Amino acid sequence: MLAQPWDIIDDVDTQRTIGVTELALRDAHQSLMATRMAMEDMVGACEDIDNAGYWSVECWGGATFDSCIRFLNEDPWERLRMFRTLLPKSRLQMLLRGQNLLGYRHYGDDVVDHFVEKAAENGMDVFRVFDALNDTRNVERAIAAVKKVGKHAQGTICYTTSPLHTIDGYVRQARELADVGVDSLAIKDMAALLKPQPAYDIVSAIKAELPGMQINVHCHATTGVTLVSLMKAIEAGADVVDTAISSLSLGPGHNPTESLQEMLEGTGYIADLDKVRLGKIKDHFAEIKPRYKQFMSSFNVETDIFDSQIPGGMISNMESQLKAQGAGDKLKEVLEEVPRVRKAAGYPPLVTPSSQIVGTQAVFNVMMGQYKVMTGEFADLMLGYYGFTIGDKDPEIVALAKAQTGKETITARPADLITNEWAALRTEAEAIEGFDGSDEDVLTYAMFPKVAPDFFASRADGPLNLGKDPAELEAERCAVITDPKTGPLRVPIKYEITVNGKKNSVAVKPL
Repeated sequence: MLAQPWDIIDDVDTQRTIGVTELALRDAHQSLMATRMAMEDMVGACEDIDNAGYWSVECWGGATFDSCIRFLNEDPWERLRMFRTLLPKSRLQMLLRGQNLLGYRHYGDDVVDHFVEKAAENGMDVFRVFDALNDTRNVERAIAAVKKVGKHAQGTICYTTSPLHTIDGYVRQARELADVGVDSLAIKDMAALLKPQPAYDIVSAIKAELPGMQINVHCHATTGVTLVSLMKAIEAGADVVDTAISSLSLGPGHNPTESLQEMLEGTGYIADLDKVRLGKIKDHFAEIKPRYKQFMSSFNVETDIFDSQIPGGMISNMESQLKAQGAGDKLKEVLEEVPRVRKAAGYPPLVTPSSQIVGTQAVFNVMMGQYKVMTGEFADLMLGYYGFTIGDKDPEIVALAKAQTGKETITARPADLITNEWAALRTEAEAIEGFDGSDEDVLTYAMFPKVAPDFFASRADGPLNLGKDPAELEAERCAVITDPKTGPLRVPIKYEITVNGKKNSVAVKPL
């Protein structure tokens, strides 16, 4: 009797285990609520996350560093150290923007080296390194730095579509990254553009070129098609996929972790996660999420993104920014302008910082007229200071950029024009009130020189939780002791958390 398909599927020995990267602690809340979630609201889920069976837990990088010091009055390095304590069994993963690190410009090679060294020292294991333009020259130094400290270097292909982007082109980039020495590859679909058949075709082609290479696939859910894309990528040989716990999923976020696990049942593939733990993680964030409704994106399923290509995290931030300017009704016009600006810039993928650069220029074009005002960043993009783009740039806009900046176009690796700057950055940081003398503080200043001084000055006041109303905050933070000389003093609030069966006390300083 001939074997039937279900006989093969039911044979446990033929099942291939698919790793899962959980995004709840970083990209999920970055995409859904503009990165405003307080560390305090993540602590309670960490023990279950640590024991659920994930391949890795993404918890740092991306926009979290910026948001910590700009909005939450929280030291991002302390956040990383706390995650390392709370997730002792997990591979901690971050998103690193290559030569941009976590800022919005290229940094000198010495700063890249320092940043990677300190991130590893503070607890990071997996560095997903990407360049917004898919220019391999812009990730080589960061990947070398990760390898030097003995951590996992994951090279990244930012997926996008245009008349110029092809499967062969993505395979060439995969080969370039392999030649640089990456430990794995990630296909990063930041705008939910990766349809099922291209997912299958690209993963198949890369596996054929690099049969021993681990491939991770990261998709947002915005267009409503990408859970199928994950399935097709797995069928083509993908080893690890990214998901977010269901209560922090969908919309401009990601596909639900639980749905991925259920989808694989009976297929010959398995995501071997603890369903009881997943339920607890889901319940935790379901309770937390409503408190952040003021930051929540209104996007649900939006197939227009196939045209605008704006990634999930960018949508929620763009909505927030337009509303703050009293121009919330202009969002549709901005989304229509984005692909025109992108074409003029040579079809860059839209991911930080290129998404912000192109998106902001689109806003300016809608609000003030076509290129009447050009941001310095967009001018630099047009002139090559962010790297190579796959397409030719609009010569008229290049001329405007030259006239505005007085700069000429370049073709060299942008960082080759930057001299070592670590010593100068330390000297500048030392002059700032509240600087603690650490290399970490120098790096915080380097990433955000305009924001860091205010953060350093207010850091001792402790973190903010924007998910709580003022009355609730006041009630929690008014735990006081009385000093005979100075009167009432605010004291840190202590939270009891359990890690691996052991109780730990975490003190959060009040305002």
